[in-house]
Amino acid sequence: MDSQLSILSLAAGAVAATAVVAPKVKARLALSRAKHRSLTGHSKMSRAVARLIPFYEFDLNHFFKSDGAPSEVATQRHDGFFRLAGLYEDRFARSRQMTKEAAGQISDLQFTQSYRVPFQYSRLVREHLGAGSFMQASSGVTLTDLDGNVFYDLAGSYGVNIFGNDFYKECIAGAEKRAQALGPVLGFYHPVVAENVRRLAEISGLDEVSFHMSGTEAVMQAVRLARYHTKRSHLVRFAGAYHGWWGDVQPGVGNPISPHETYTLADMSERTLHVLRTRRDIACVLVNPLQALHPNANAPGDSALVDSSRGASFDRAAYGEWLKALRQVCTERNIVLIFDEVFVGFRLAAGGAQEYFGVRADMVTYGKSLAGGLPVGVVCGRKELMRRFRDDRPADVCFARGTFNSHPYVMTAMDEFLSRLASPNFHAVYNGLDEIWNSRAAQLNEALAAQDLPVRVANMSSIWTVHYTEPSRYNWMLQYYLRAEGLALSWVGTGRLIFSLNYTEADFAEVAKRFVAAAEKMKADGWWWNGASLTNKQIRRQILKEMLASRFSR
Repeated sequence: MDSQLSILSLAAGAVAATAVVAPKVKARLALSRAKHRSLTGHSKMSRAVARLIPFYEFDLNHFFKSDGAPSEVATQRHDGFFRLAGLYEDRFARSRQMTKEAAGQISDLQFTQSYRVPFQYSRLVREHLGAGSFMQASSGVTLTDLDGNVFYDLAGSYGVNIFGNDFYKECIAGAEKRAQALGPVLGFYHPVVAENVRRLAEISGLDEVSFHMSGTEAVMQAVRLARYHTKRSHLVRFAGAYHGWWGDVQPGVGNPISPHETYTLADMSERTLHVLRTRRDIACVLVNPLQALHPNANAPGDSALVDSSRGASFDRAAYGEWLKALRQVCTERNIVLIFDEVFVGFRLAAGGAQEYFGVRADMVTYGKSLAGGLPVGVVCGRKELMRRFRDDRPADVCFARGTFNSHPYVMTAMDEFLSRLASPNFHAVYNGLDEIWNSRAAQLNEALAAQDLPVRVANMSSIWTVHYTEPSRYNWMLQYYLRAEGLALSWVGTGRLIFSLNYTEADFAEVAKRFVAAAEKMKADGWWWNGASLTNKQIRRQILKEMLASRFSR
């Protein structure tokens, strides 16, 4: 009898243990399934893979035929490369020299110069095609370097430049005059702050506003407040999305320590919605609307352009439906929905992505262009989410202060920006905006196709990315041909082209002409040779072989 009771007791215990463990296992499995299948969705795996990749580089002999091109094509590339290098040396001498000298003491320059192209090619490119990073003037849609070369600006100041360089110079000049009486007095508010808050609340449709020093800091505060008020630990971000460089939102490569309270899930996925519906530890969901152009993919940069598999496309209706589904689930589960509009705010519509997609968030972060060209971060949110203390727990606070928050010059520049934005005449810039930029992208693609060039563009309004239609290991060379034609790109190369909205049809026609000319010259120099066996898969296999050979030869 005792043995039977013991067996029954053990069985009951096993059943009880299973009842406790099974839901946890099921929840963990659901979480794993909600991650994107690429390394972008698996942060720990991406870090592990990054640590395994060895450094190696091509010598002068292999640099030009790493794709198996025949000798005559390699010679063609060699001649084209050094012809281009000679042009750079003659035309950009002062800009390149200052960049070279400054890079020894500017860590940012060391990084951007090294990671403009895949690392196997980087040293030779830096030596011969080093891009000057100094500019001395801007006007309209152009920039002028230290050598007097005038470029069309396709860098867009990383998204700051929505309305044109002259617009922001006017905002800053007007701000300086208005703030001069108070000067750089910090801690107190310039009177213009009250008007800025009123306008931002109206634009965002939210109750309260806090000012910060950068977009990264604004996102940090929004997440902190969401955790404080929900009393939950985890944030959800989507695979590939960028929310600044701080640790909790950069869990993969680039962050020395993996965060433990971040879920990186797949964008536009029903499995992600299931996780949001079922877990109890999620405080907030971060959305960067820019991901609509390339869901679940990292921000495209030419340093990762090892083949032609980069892709992008934008479906406004589909992404809008996804955001509506996300909004509904967050409302049901009391999860704070945060729109990170630091990049796209005021570019897509006067009311930002909320207006553009027809979805309201609980909190919105802005930055970049909002302060008329000066550095700023802003959080707008519902009243109950913005409060930093509890009435019934006086010692339980959510502290956030910054010496330079609400800087008088930043606040007056912001007022200059918002005043212009509110003007009916200026507001007309948004009329038919998508149609204008979609038409321009189509025009450029038609011109590229007509010349049988393996290059295309995809766009989300005035934000563009370049992709390639035939397998190649050398697509990253296009950025250097574009610069030679007088088109200025940011350090990520062809991954992101950012147009200001003051581009006229004549301006764009000139950019398109130069873009096609650059691609024609690159093709003529043999960089897009395509052997019968060359595929993206074959290229990746070859790179793997190179890595293994490099690692084990040591």
